[in-house]
Amino acid sequence: MRHLLDIGDLGTGGVEAVLELSEPTPPTGGPTPLAGQGVALLFEKPSARTRHSMEMAVVGLGGHPITVRPDEVGIDTRETAEDIMRTLACYHAAVGARVFDHTVLERMASVATVPVINLLSDRAHPLQALADLRTIAAEFGQLDGLTVAYVGDANNVARSLVAACGAVGIATRVASPAGYGFTPEVLDDLAAGGAEPWCTTDPREAVAGADVVYTDVWASMGQDNEAGDRRQAFAGFTVDGDLMAAASPDAIFLHCLPAHRGEEVSAAVVDGSHSRVWEQAANRRWAAQGALRWAVGP
Repeated sequence: MRHLLDIGDLGTGGVEAVLELSEPTPPTGGPTPLAGQGVALLFEKPSARTRHSMEMAVVGLGGHPITVRPDEVGIDTRETAEDIMRTLACYHAAVGARVFDHTVLERMASVATVPVINLLSDRAHPLQALADLRTIAAEFGQLDGLTVAYVGDANNVARSLVAACGAVGIATRVASPAGYGFTPEVLDDLAAGGAEPWCTTDPREAVAGADVVYTDVWASMGQDNEAGDRRQAFAGFTVDGDLMAAASPDAIFLHCLPAHRGEEVSAAVVDGSHSRVWEQAANRRWAAQGALRWAVGP
């Protein structure tokens, strides 16, 4: 049984394998491994890119996606996460879930008889990281030996990005305000998987000479009550033209979106010549197809 709850679940060589399977017509895995089968996509959190990319990925593999709203199942109110998983497995070849609490995914996977794929949790966003790598590879024609600088909150997106980069030989630097960086426990977990980011509280140090500059919103979904405090804490962490100028001349800018122009990134950067955010968004579909091929394939 292959579950993808975090990048580490892919194992040695797994990231490269999924990237290979992420090609629109991969060399292995077959064109329609989901022919005649359903895939349930459960969303506790609303989504634009994740829902559309996953639904089209399932269709592209010959399957039928069914998106499930939280009020339809009532995780741990109407039914336990385990019983919801048991029910969905009666009808579907795989289940994707976008949840607030990562332990819900772990509980679902513990009883699952079909693969479970993390569509985002408070801990990880593996499909986003795989799409990021596809975007970087398309730009530079390689992965190994590059440097990615992440500027902002060391959140779920940052954690999966660093883990994925570590698996393919990309060096990572992470700049966060004091109190918003990776905890020692997260750093230990990343190191166990072969990823050791260089961490700083100075964005310019992180970005200096980097090939890729990456950021995310300062207040993620569910952190709205912290937005004011976070704006103050992240003052000076906006990725603007001056900060991009410290990177490599050929550097690209990435953002998992949605973007808040004037906060974590300036309009001139996200809409400028360095930006690859729409290519990155498009790659979400192909990354999802690769993950599904990996999960349901032989």
